[in-house]
Amino acid sequence: MKLQGSIVALITPFKDGKIDEVSLRNLIKWHIQEGTHGILILGTTGEAATIDMEERKRVMEIALEEAKGKIPLIVGTGTNNTKKVLEYTKLAEEMDFDAALIVTPYYNKPTQKGLYEHYSYIAKNTKIPIILYNVPGRTGVNLLPDTTAKLAQIDNIIAIKEACGDIKQITELLLKCPKDFTILSGDDFTAYASVTLGVKGVISVAANIMPKEMAQLMENALNGKISEAQELNLKLYPLYKAMFVETNPVPAKAALWLMGKIETPEVRSPLSQLTEKSLETLKTVLKENYNLV
Repeated sequence: MKLQGSIVALITPFKDGKIDEVSLRNLIKWHIQEGTHGILILGTTGEAATIDMEERKRVMEIALEEAKGKIPLIVGTGTNNTKKVLEYTKLAEEMDFDAALIVTPYYNKPTQKGLYEHYSYIAKNTKIPIILYNVPGRTGVNLLPDTTAKLAQIDNIIAIKEACGDIKQITELLLKCPKDFTILSGDDFTAYASVTLGVKGVISVAANIMPKEMAQLMENALNGKISEAQELNLKLYPLYKAMFVETNPVPAKAALWLMGKIETPEVRSPLSQLTEKSLETLKTVLKENYNLV
């Protein structure tokens, strides 16, 4: 499994309160056709926090049916409960996913020692490759480079999705972690800049909307085609902004609905639909910059 390029942080489509299985299958097929380099299900963008165990298993089954062997498949297994994380990660291992993405425990605010113990416990009790996930803006805790470097010594901890958006922290990761440890950006805004520093790709929200372009951007950046990458990054910048006009994944779902890719823009409470003003902003960006609606 090669973790690099554009890995989509896939939305989970809903319809009438349930998983929209048809739309989910179609989205996965579309990403494979468009050249996306990997698919992450049940992450932040996939609203994993409000998906129950039965639904989790079903989303995982569908992803495997549509994409196993065609593209790297990652599943989010992180919560703020270490015991629950182990349960979810063991399930991912049993179902033969390529890797598990584990977010830092949110709300609890563990120390760096607590973070190390959390991740090392999961790693020592499973064999599946583990991707650490640091997103301080959502979790209230920052997995520091020294802690990541220490965790990177554990055999099945193979990568990190670094969504701090801080180029200095990313540079420290590159300096401190082993050369065979994969660093992926988790922030569309700084993904291109991060790749020029040595990061291997991005786990992307914007890839939900323009998968071909995000894949091409990453390929250009990784292959040293700097001017082409710069041009694409600037082209995609309005989309990056639009994806966060309100809380992710609300704008991404609205965009896919406007594009006719999913039947409804439904999100689960406590998230709510875009305000009329935000929806108009999103429509304008999609129409005037990309002719998508």
